[in-house]
Amino acid sequence: MIETSPEKNLVEKTIFPILIALSFSHLLNDTIQSLIPAIYPVIKENYQLTFSQIGLITLTFQMSASILQPFVGFYTDKKPQPYSLAVGMSFTLIGLITLSLSENFYTMLISVSMIGMGSAIFHPEASRMAHAASGGKRGLAQSVFQVGGNVGSSFGPLLAAWIIVPYGQFSIIWFTFIALIAIVVLSYVGNWYKRFVLAKIKNLSKNSVTYRTFSKKKVVFAVSILLLLIFSKYFYMASFTSYLTFYLIDKFDVSIQTSQLYLFVFLFSVAAGTVLGGPIGDRFGRKYVIWVSILGTTPFAMLLPHANLFWTGVLLVPIGVILASAFSAILVYAQELIPGRVGLVAGLFFGFAFGMGGIGSALLGNLADDTSIGYVFSICAFLPLMGLITGFLPNIEAKHR
Repeated sequence: MIETSPEKNLVEKTIFPILIALSFSHLLNDTIQSLIPAIYPVIKENYQLTFSQIGLITLTFQMSASILQPFVGFYTDKKPQPYSLAVGMSFTLIGLITLSLSENFYTMLISVSMIGMGSAIFHPEASRMAHAASGGKRGLAQSVFQVGGNVGSSFGPLLAAWIIVPYGQFSIIWFTFIALIAIVVLSYVGNWYKRFVLAKIKNLSKNSVTYRTFSKKKVVFAVSILLLLIFSKYFYMASFTSYLTFYLIDKFDVSIQTSQLYLFVFLFSVAAGTVLGGPIGDRFGRKYVIWVSILGTTPFAMLLPHANLFWTGVLLVPIGVILASAFSAILVYAQELIPGRVGLVAGLFFGFAFGMGGIGSALLGNLADDTSIGYVFSICAFLPLMGLITGFLPNIEAKHR
């Protein structure tokens, strides 16, 4: 039987102005976050950091973003906080200011942890609000929300190449204006959620009945499979977001600015892939999107370590597009697997994704110090093969029908 919940049909049609506002704020949030890996070549040279220290910066940011997210989601499932998004962005604002003023490795760690805390508050609540505004088109809503973040992430390398590399670390403070704009937009979204959604949740909660779609054992098994897929995706993604610039500089002797442009190509391809995953999952089934997305990256990943500079640029596009289409499908699949726990599921999966990205960056940094950056990309090419385990997921669409 299908589980019903107070938030299942909050709106009768998709509220695109809210989805666009959430996507735009996600763009601003992730533009800020993308500045962290984008400045690695600059701070590595200025402060004589090792790859291990670079990995620790990523780990600190990602873990502060990941550990809190399930707790935020669990709490707001019970007590929604419409203005928590603006509060989270305020933490990011403080982190930006302190990062621009940081003069050593340890103050950088504190700064990125503040930005991570802002992200931990932002993602589960923004995902909940996208779900509430979906009008039943959950895959589409998550893709619209996600694409803003992926486009924002792709801007980081360009901003680093155009602003931070020429003008230095202190120029990060200019990006506080982005955080201020996001706070205004998120306050508008909070007003909508408070006025039109919370009242409906209270009314529906009185008469809602809950049925379990699958047994608890099968749900736990399916969630475990999904988390393993997140592990493979974000470990592989970490090799690009943290170390692609170093790989290109080391192998092809390109400039920092040129390496940032290649990183932009990859991250923009990720944004394009995100647009496709949700709507295709709505139409054809999320399990198939997950399967093709992760496993389909394998041939391109295998070719990348052996390609010249031109073909490296070409291969970055299909790797980014195919790999990125998975997350929206995974998230909505999990939310349908565990109805009524939208915030908790979003917090768990966003948090786990951030955590795997951070741990992956730290471990890959140590591996690069012990071997070479080229060896890291050769080993990571095998990670998409884990997409084979998608076959063990239950067919949730058939169960719902």
